Amino acid sequence: MFSALFRTKSVEQSIRDTTEPEHALKKSLSALDLTVFGVGVIIGTGIFVLTGQVAKENAGPATAIAFAVAGIVCALAALCYAEFASTVPVAGSAYTFSYASLGELPAWIIGWDLVLEFALGTAVVAVGWSGYIRSLMDNAGWHLPDALAGPDVAEGFGFDILAFALVLVLTGILVLGMKLSARVTQVVVAIKVTVVLIVIIAGAFFIQSANYSPFIPKAEQIPAGGGLHAPLVQLMFGYAPTNFGVMGIFTAASVVFFAFIGFDIVATAAEETRNPQRDMPRGILGSLLICTVLYVLVSIVVTGMQHYSRLSVDAPLADAFKETGHPFFAGIISFGAAVGLTTVCMILLLGQTRVFFAMSRDGLLPRFFSRVHPKYKTPHRPTILLGALIAILAGFTSLSELAELVNIGTLFAFVVVALSVIILRRTRPDLHRAFRTPWVPVVPILSVAASLWLMLNLPAETWLRFAIWMALGFAVYFVYGRTHSELVKRRK
Repeated sequence: MFSALFRTKSVEQSIRDTTEPEHALKKSLSALDLTVFGVGVIIGTGIFVLTGQVAKENAGPATAIAFAVAGIVCALAALCYAEFASTVPVAGSAYTFSYASLGELPAWIIGWDLVLEFALGTAVVAVGWSGYIRSLMDNAGWHLPDALAGPDVAEGFGFDILAFALVLVLTGILVLGMKLSARVTQVVVAIKVTVVLIVIIAGAFFIQSANYSPFIPKAEQIPAGGGLHAPLVQLMFGYAPTNFGVMGIFTAASVVFFAFIGFDIVATAAEETRNPQRDMPRGILGSLLICTVLYVLVSIVVTGMQHYSRLSVDAPLADAFKETGHPFFAGIISFGAAVGLTTVCMILLLGQTRVFFAMSRDGLLPRFFSRVHPKYKTPHRPTILLGALIAILAGFTSLSELAELVNIGTLFAFVVVALSVIILRRTRPDLHRAFRTPWVPVVPILSVAASLWLMLNLPAETWLRFAIWMALGFAVYFVYGRTHSELVKRRK
């Protein structure tokens, strides 16, 4: 019984499964496509909102250093993802990697975790996009009825028609093919990055050096809290993080880390990449490097334009331009955020459907969902099913309190992938690796430690919700997945 739960699927078998005509995805992506996907999902509202918010509340002008620290933490995980995605170019990302190293039950756990992470992430981003579009419509004098603006706006019944429609349109694009999705993403990312560069260049002319003093403000101790809203590390050890000062930079890094979430989704497209051994590392590491540089530059600009203590929390970068007498750029920022969120939503949805598809192909979910479209060669069945469910979720649900589940799910995946690199190096040293994570096991261990530390800084109620979802996942596995696994059928 115990050995059956930890049976592994060989790398060779995983790759052979991708050649079955009914279950084979079309290979059409290049390194540029992958890099654009990564930039498209990483850069969202965080670059326009989180930079100023963290500067005011946590680190001051030293927020630029916090972004660099967070980028380094993500780079540790990215190096592990790059090795696995180039060695096992199969849809499923961390789910597939853990199936080859840790075993079936751990693979199921991480797959179940990713399904939740991407579903909530897609819905949360869709709701955020809807808010930006409503704001732009209001500026133009067009107003949606409160009943169609979502539950956060309406006093009684509320349905977010814009978020619902966005998810359905993106679902249709994903069904029609990865290359079409890549082209749409390239156009939108080009607009988004152009807006960011305009903000950086224009903002540089309004920087006042006096606003950088002090660059690292004096430290302020945060009183320890209690209850489910407190970070788990406070409840366990009584530790209270520090704002400002040198330690405040690390507090800020734990906050801005979540602005980087998304580069791991690039790995879910490994099976649809023409040359994954070469292009997956380039796509994963390239997108992370580009976004880190943009984040650092934006944080330097916003803290130079306005003193960190006077920055607004809701829209700091836009308000900084208004403060300097240039409201036109504030409008550009809102437009860039609204356009940019479409790609974030689409790529999150893409990542979820590929994980679901991989689990279905392995028999852990009904095989019905693992058949690709005869013309477009996309996993159309899970794409349509999940797209419809997420559209309804985004339309009816207020998801602000659930957003942190996305963060804990991503960090959990980072831990699993780092451990999988160490294990597969020991169990399969003969395996050809086009890209090798340097300094194993030091880099993976550092990645695990950094991810666990950030997980401990999440509220206890997030851990509780995560545990409930995992318990539900165990039930589904033991009722269905364990007996329908393709590994069981092959060994009979």
